[in-house]
Amino acid sequence: MAEAGPSPQEKSLQETRPTRCGFVALIGAPNAGKSTLLNQLVGAKVSIVSRKVQTTRTQVRGIALSGVAQVIFVDTPGIFAPKRRLDRAMVTSAWGGATDADLIGVLIDVERFDNEENARLLEKLAELKQPKFLILNKIDLVAKEKLLQITTQVNEQGRFEATFMIAALTGYGVKDVLAWLETRLPLGPWLYPEDQISDAPLRFLAAEITREKIFERLHDELPYRSTVETESWQQRPDGSVRIEQTIYVEREGQRKIVLGEGGQTIKAIGQKARVEISEAAEAKVHLFLFVKVRENWSDDPERYREMGLEFPKG
Repeated sequence: MAEAGPSPQEKSLQETRPTRCGFVALIGAPNAGKSTLLNQLVGAKVSIVSRKVQTTRTQVRGIALSGVAQVIFVDTPGIFAPKRRLDRAMVTSAWGGATDADLIGVLIDVERFDNEENARLLEKLAELKQPKFLILNKIDLVAKEKLLQITTQVNEQGRFEATFMIAALTGYGVKDVLAWLETRLPLGPWLYPEDQISDAPLRFLAAEITREKIFERLHDELPYRSTVETESWQQRPDGSVRIEQTIYVEREGQRKIVLGEGGQTIKAIGQKARVEISEAAEAKVHLFLFVKVRENWSDDPERYREMGLEFPKG
């Protein structure tokens, strides 16, 4: 649930103090915890979370308020070595989100610090001119001595204005990040209404929620070969919403996996997705899921446009 808005006293103070507003890109290696952190910063679910890597495929914006500042966070796909066309599009989107931001938050999972993705990320950061700050995540999972060693090593490799130590899963240290950003964003009017937490349409968020449930239910390579599209969103007279979504896979064998024996798998996915979509839409939801085979969808430019990605040539 989103946190309560500003009190009357805070609103009065905001009216007399100049407002601030800006874009903050969150970048990091796959599974560093960017989506979990974004949801904690915003105070509501705006990005899907999974233990699997590379689940965020496109830029997702979450909007948080801190005092007189409106912080527009951009959760980017993880930075990794791309192997497929979809991988290349995701990495391009991640670096694009960073170069367009006012500030860049670099998130590092301290438990998995020594990997090639972090080394490549820190090396590439030198090319970006924007001010950067460091966020060390999962600090509750490593010894203090190792944490201090990582902090020193990373700050020697890059220029960071500030370093924050957090545990995104529990929210520890997250408010410190917001408080600091409140003083660092450029002066300017807010770009969104104060009660808006994301610029993503509900149709997109609903599809992302269903995709997350596929990740949770199917623990194999299939989720990387599937995508979800919200085909229909109908408001009914009683205030409820009728939603039709299609899960696209590349082969008939994958379709059978998603359906499950007697349709049990797709039913379980739909039940879990319906609960979270209802919370996001603040309405009763009637969710209907269909599974279709679309061969080589990951090479179809139209699917990339649906996901908000640029189709890589070659």
